[in-house]
Amino acid sequence: MAMALGKRRRERQEELFIASDQIRKPESHPFYSRLNQVLDEAGFDRFAETTCQSFYADKMGRPGLAPGTYFRCLLIGYFEGIDSERGIAWRVSDSLGLRDFLGFDLSEATPDHSTISRTRRLVAMEAHQEIFGWVLKQIAQAGLVKGTTIGIDATTLEANAAMRTIVRKDTGETYQEFLTRLARESGIETPTREDLARMDRKREKRMSNRKWMNRNDPDARIAKMKDGSTHMAHKVEHAVDMETGAIIALKLQGADLGDTQTIGETLPEAGENIAETAAAVNHEEAGELVNPEGPEAVVTDKGYHSNAVLMDLEKVEVKSYIPEPDRGKRNWDGKPEEKAAVYSNRRRVNGAKGKRLLKGRGELLERSFAHMYETGGMRRTHLTEHDNILKRLLVHAAGCNLGLLMRSMGQAGNPRVLQGNPAACYLWFWARKVGRALTFFKEVLNLAKSGAVALIGAVTGQRRQWAPFLPAVPEMGL
Repeated sequence: MAMALGKRRRERQEELFIASDQIRKPESHPFYSRLNQVLDEAGFDRFAETTCQSFYADKMGRPGLAPGTYFRCLLIGYFEGIDSERGIAWRVSDSLGLRDFLGFDLSEATPDHSTISRTRRLVAMEAHQEIFGWVLKQIAQAGLVKGTTIGIDATTLEANAAMRTIVRKDTGETYQEFLTRLARESGIETPTREDLARMDRKREKRMSNRKWMNRNDPDARIAKMKDGSTHMAHKVEHAVDMETGAIIALKLQGADLGDTQTIGETLPEAGENIAETAAAVNHEEAGELVNPEGPEAVVTDKGYHSNAVLMDLEKVEVKSYIPEPDRGKRNWDGKPEEKAAVYSNRRRVNGAKGKRLLKGRGELLERSFAHMYETGGMRRTHLTEHDNILKRLLVHAAGCNLGLLMRSMGQAGNPRVLQGNPAACYLWFWARKVGRALTFFKEVLNLAKSGAVALIGAVTGQRRQWAPFLPAVPEMGL
């Protein structure tokens, strides 16, 4: 079957004026439309404006980006898997559905990347934490936060800093300058690249965070990544509800800190968030949705196992489920408290409940990492310093919790899942078709009504008296 060859118009004369009824209206994506409905019903914009009001001037400067719009832009970064704010700005300007999600008409300019980044710098960390806490309360009201058993785990994020730009803390030398000085001190006046490489191989410990740093990102640390490579990195630690998978707390740490050093900050913050959420959502009518006493048990991997950690958990009356690494036969002389804590943890881990929790830890904790850093696009950061990175991570975690809420409502935690669900796409397609058909039928009835009024008026000369007696056209659009 032959088909005529169409040619794309290479030159086009833009119209000087366009009628408003001829402008194409933005069509919202069903996922973002439903998400906007959830946020509007809960009063998200009003809460964001109240929280961020102190960071905006009343009469100075150009109008800023509305807080609700700013946080929605960062949520788009999570749901669309966009790692940079420049990419978010490009995606928003290119999508009619995202324009509608942010509340922009076709005649309005969407925020550029500099506006988004400037707003992030001006809005304090506490405001981002308030937004994360607000989302946590919303999902708690839906029964998605229990707060009884907490799972904690950490992963590394590649920093926006290169290894070749590190300098020594004491002298300020680059690595190349440092090797050249060592070569000259050893008797090589004009060392070649091969001489420097040979000297580098002979050095026992070549990199140390105590001696080296990156000027562009002082918070980045030299660390070994999951694939075995060495990069400048940050360490992020999650506290996840082991019954629902909701992210309770999130801490950003130096990548050179061990797990036993960072759990002492993550677990108390998770307890505070649970207590605040319980105080906000627990009442007589709803009952006890969240455990008001805070976490009663904590589940981690073997990297968190140490005598000090187990004893600290015993003191705060939190049961530990931490696998014990193979350390061989141990000497407990003079350590009765450490022995009791280790043996109690070992007994719990080997029990049926402990095995079930450890299996869930591998599922729920790794799932939060996959959502936020793999499909969410934040495995490599495009920001420097912990405060800037943590602001984006908090809104990312809020988006992950909102995805959990959306999944509980409609079996789709992000727009890509909805697109990959054939049944959901089929229902949405036919809902749009039926809605358009009903809208067309309504327009036909309106035209028929107008024609009847005009005909009766022409015959009787009393058009206005007959119009109220004609039936009203019902609202049938979806």
